[in-house]
Amino acid sequence: MLRLHTLRVELRPTLKLALPLVLAELGWMSMAIVDTMMVGRLPNSATAIGAVSLGSSIFIVLALFGGGLLMGLDTLVAQAFGAGKREDCHRSLLNSIYLSFALAPVLAAPVWLLPSLLSSMRVDPAVLALAISYTKALTAGLLPLLLYFAVRRCLQAMNMVKPVAFALVSANIVNLLGNWVLVYGKLGVHAMGTVGSGWSTAIARTYMASVLVGYLLWYDRRHRTDLLKTPVEVDLPRIRRLITLGFPAAMQFTLESGVFALVTALIARLGAVPLASHQIALNTVAFTYMVPLGIASAAAVRVGQAIGRKNGRAAGDAGGTAIFLGASFMTLAGIALLVFPRWIARIYTPDEAVIRNTVSLLAAGAAFQLFDGIQTVATGALRGTGDTRTPMLCHLTAYWIIGLPLGAWLCFRRGWGAFGLWAGLSLALILIGLVLLLVWRRAVRRLAMS
Repeated sequence: MLRLHTLRVELRPTLKLALPLVLAELGWMSMAIVDTMMVGRLPNSATAIGAVSLGSSIFIVLALFGGGLLMGLDTLVAQAFGAGKREDCHRSLLNSIYLSFALAPVLAAPVWLLPSLLSSMRVDPAVLALAISYTKALTAGLLPLLLYFAVRRCLQAMNMVKPVAFALVSANIVNLLGNWVLVYGKLGVHAMGTVGSGWSTAIARTYMASVLVGYLLWYDRRHRTDLLKTPVEVDLPRIRRLITLGFPAAMQFTLESGVFALVTALIARLGAVPLASHQIALNTVAFTYMVPLGIASAAAVRVGQAIGRKNGRAAGDAGGTAIFLGASFMTLAGIALLVFPRWIARIYTPDEAVIRNTVSLLAAGAAFQLFDGIQTVATGALRGTGDTRTPMLCHLTAYWIIGLPLGAWLCFRRGWGAFGLWAGLSLALILIGLVLLLVWRRAVRRLAMS
């Protein structure tokens, strides 16, 4: 049980670390929202939104697998920094950059299989054509995105979070301007429509990676941290350790983003309007999810640093406070989704048919907000202890064995449509939240005895 005294002690340092990371996560999600809003004003609104939905869902599976592999940095760098071993932090960063270069071509390769894969799933041909070109444009920014992930996780594990927030916020300005120019053909540029939105996002991701690399080099020069003196040879044991820690996290993110990508493809079979409604609802719940995701990163850092200092009780207090914050915010978010669904939908499109469909999906999203907050932050806290396997198994079981089959049955056999798939995913998230909360409480008892 989280005590009031613990909250008073832990709340300020947790918020200090979490708020810039929350801002960064919101900035990450805002790019997809801007893309959707911009193409939603094109003449073929529902088709364009559907293409962005399908393309971004597929790309995010690939990107989050790579980003998940790099999450081993949360454990390695935070614990090394907590123990006062800055050179060890630099070694982990350098080898994560090597890993990023190796991952990029491997993760980009499946994009070229999209035409045959999506054609076999009977996706609307108009949506399919736009989705393929949009996804290929996004893929141009894959390597910069992986480099951003690597540098960001190292910076935040060493308590340097403000540049991360700045990079994402300013990258959104770059993306907004890029969309305006490339989608609609401003400043003498040929109008590219939906594919222009993909190119704009790729450019913005290249920019944010450049900002973080530039900041790291500036910080090293100013504070003489000897970053450039780090041995440049490949440290295979360290890369193996990164992969060992990161692979379960990568699989967890892949399972989670993958199930939403598959749901998107299944809803695409229902037509452009249900697909557009799904994208708006998905963008909305993904936006609220970014807040506990930022808190989860702070939880991983604070728990890992406390363990590095060999203070198990402080690690438990840090994780518990972060879970409380995530759950509190998502409770408020769930209420907002129930009270303002039409207002939310109108931000994206004036199409009344799309708005009506979106309202019911947001109701399903409201049902899992609290539990999504709990599971997300608990996952981060467990990652700080080095446990990335348990969340992966929870997501595999709840999403793929329970939620997705149930949702598909409700959608296609019971005639519930897109709402049926969302109902299945809602049940899965509720189960994951309850199980991971119990797992964290058991971990706290172990930490208290360490």
